[in-house]
Amino acid sequence: MKIGLLSDTHSYLDPRVFDYFKDCDEIWHGGDVGDASLLNALEAFKPLRGVYGNIDDAAVRARLPLNQFFTVEGLPVFMTHIGGYPGRYTARVRQLIDAHQPRLYICGHSHILKVMPDKARKLLHMNPGACGHHGFHQVRTLLRFDIEGGQISQVQVIELGKRGGDG
Repeated sequence: MKIGLLSDTHSYLDPRVFDYFKDCDEIWHGGDVGDASLLNALEAFKPLRGVYGNIDDAAVRARLPLNQFFTVEGLPVFMTHIGGYPGRYTARVRQLIDAHQPRLYICGHSHILKVMPDKARKLLHMNPGACGHHGFHQVRTLLRFDIEGGQISQVQVIELGKRGGDG
């Protein structure tokens, strides 16, 4: 299964997302969606999973949960918007990871792209960075990867250009 992962759109959806994710089976959004119409556009394009973020209003929160726990191709996944990264998890996320034992943990919020293992908890952490224009990040980013037989492969970082510009 091919996954397109984005986060922190803050109401801006770069049209190139549709080109980069055209071969994906699902799109996952790590929160801070912004305008709920962005969800409509993504859902019309591909199956969508996501979580709400701290800037999301009641309309987005009515459609997306705070936490997502699911299994894809034998891989247990945990997604939430704010949670930290290996060695720096929030207390809430550390408790959820220890209770559910995902092999892939996804968050957004920091606007900092990270893909790093947590060897102690036997999982991979992914934060796709931010693909919207709002925030301090310099370059807008996405992630694309494959999941097959419980394994993650072909992880690709996609750069959409500088924040505030078109490329």
